[in-house]
Parts: sequence; C-alpha cells; structure tokens
Amino acid sequence: MDEVVTSERQAGQRFLVNSLMEEAIRSSQLEGATTSRRVAKAMLKSGREPKNRSERMIANNYRALQFMREGMGNELSPETVLELHRIITEGTLDDPEAAGRLQRPGEPRVAVYDRDEGQPIHNPPPAEQLPGRMRSLCAFANEGEEGEPFVHPVVRAILLHFWLAYDHPFEDGNGRTARILFFWMMRTRGYWLAEYLPISRFIRNAPSQYARAFMETETDAGDTTYFLLHQLDIIEKAIEDLHLYLQRKIAEVRDVERLLDGTEGLNARQLSLLTDAVRHPDSAYTLSSHARNHRVTHETARSDLAGLTDRGLLTRRRRGRAYLFEPLPNLAERLKDLAE
Repeated sequence: MDEVVTSERQAGQRFLVNSLMEEAIRSSQLEGATTSRRVAKAMLKSGREPKNRSERMIANNYRALQFMREGMGNELSPETVLELHRIITEGTLDDPEAAGRLQRPGEPRVAVYDRDEGQPIHNPPPAEQLPGRMRSLCAFANEGEEGEPFVHPVVRAILLHFWLAYDHPFEDGNGRTARILFFWMMRTRGYWLAEYLPISRFIRNAPSQYARAFMETETDAGDTTYFLLHQLDIIEKAIEDLHLYLQRKIAEVRDVERLLDGTEGLNARQLSLLTDAVRHPDSAYTLSSHARNHRVTHETARSDLAGLTDRGLLTRRRRGRAYLFEPLPNLAERLKDLAE
C-alpha cells in the first residue's frame, strides 16, 4: 500500500472517515434501517439531527463506532458493553428502558428467526444466565495472548462477535453490538485498520450466508468453525475492497495535487475537500462537517475553508446562523488556472 495509509493518523484524517460512515450505515441497514446510503451519508457529514428511527439507528451506530475508538479502552467490562448497547439503541426501542441493560428474568426472550420463513432458528440462553455469561465473555476478551491454549487475536475477535450474538442478551441491537465488539478486539490487538473494513456491507450482500454460519454452528454441537470460516472470508473480501477504495482515493488526491503542482499553502485536508468538490460539484461544506470529517477543531476548519475561499475556489453564503461553503461551478478550470 501507499505509505500514506500505513500511518493511522494520516489515513484516518485523509481517507478513512468515509469508511466508518459506510460501516455505520450498512450495519444499521442489515438490522432493518431503510434510509438510503446517500441520505444517511449526507446526514452524518452535516451533523444534522436524525428525522426518523432508521436515521437514528445509523447516527447511533456512528456514535458507537466513535465510542469504540475513544471511550472503551483496552479492557472490556460488562458495564462497557452495556454502555455500548445504550449508545447503539438510544431512541430506537419500543421500550426505552431496555437500552443499555440485559434482558431480565420474566421477560420474553428475544429469539433469532429465519428471515425468509419466519421460523425460530436459535433460542438464546435463559435470562437468568446472562449476567454470568457476560462476565465470562469479558474475561475471554481480556485474556492475554500468552494464555493456554493460544487463540489468535483475529480468531478471538470473531469468537467475541459470535458469543454476543449467540447469547442475544438484549431486546434489540445484538448484531450491531456484536460487530462493534469485533472491531474493538481487532483494534486493541493492533489491527487498527480493521475498524475501517466494510464488514457489514459484505454481510448485507449475502445475509443468508451469515445466518447459515450461525445455524450450522448451532446444529453441529457448537462447532464454531463454520462461523470462523465465514467471517474470515468476509474479512478477506473487505480487505481487498478497502485496498481498492484507498488506491482510488489516493489517485484522486494525486490528480488534484498535479493540478495544483507549484501552488503553495494547501494542506492535505484542503486537497481532500477539493478532490471531493471536483467529483461532487453540488456539495456544500460547513465548519462542523469539515471539522468532523477530518477530526480537527472548528478553528482549524475555519482556517482551511477561509483559505480556499480567499483563493477563489469556494464561495461562502449564510444559511441561518451558519455559513455554507460551496465550490465554484468551474472549479476544475480554476484549479488548472492555479496550476498554470
């Protein structure tokens, strides 16, 4: 890979925020969110409030991915899993009090049903067992690699995904929580790029294979080999897809860099925005969206956008209390003029 994506800081700022958004959208769509990818991405980029349950699911999932990166730490506890679930399901459940807590004895347990035939394919453990099983799950997640027998970190991450989904401890949001636990485990074991893999998109493309991997484990004395093989295949496909995506993004930025060769004073964030603006001339940018997309302060975002406006590459207009920054209709030609 290009050296720019071997650095987490550079890659995260220049290319990979969109991948986090993609995972938040696809994971939520896998669980029933109906908002289109285009509308969902515009919502996440602009930071506007969700308008319905589907948009809330997607916004929650994006927040949960950020919590996974910044708030979960390197040790897993039952309280952390419950907080993760609360973030994922806040404002989306029929019973708001079910967000961030295990199902309780006396409540109907949430079974897993076949999507096509509507038949139950998995009855999870009784609610009385859930607190103990959650403690065991966290102990398994926190085991060091020196333990016996050795469990490869990627295998451990996949098994953590399976375990949470098998226990199905929550009223809703079990799949989303399980997949984020997978990303957390990969990140804490040094596979930081894994959190940007479009895992849920490939699962959503073939949901019956995902369900079948669970069912084959269920019907073969708990042999998780079926699920491990399925997930490893998904990971391989997602890695190939991410490489293609990053190579395309690198090429796009280099195209703009060639246009601006010899033009001093533009940073990587400004080049990234100009690349997006050339491809999407109807786009509009705000201080909040630029700060969010590049994980910088509002002051840095203001400096970036003001610099592009001063160079005549963006125009600024007021919308309510905020400013919108829009590319000029002839931006590509302006870039060529600058280069010349």
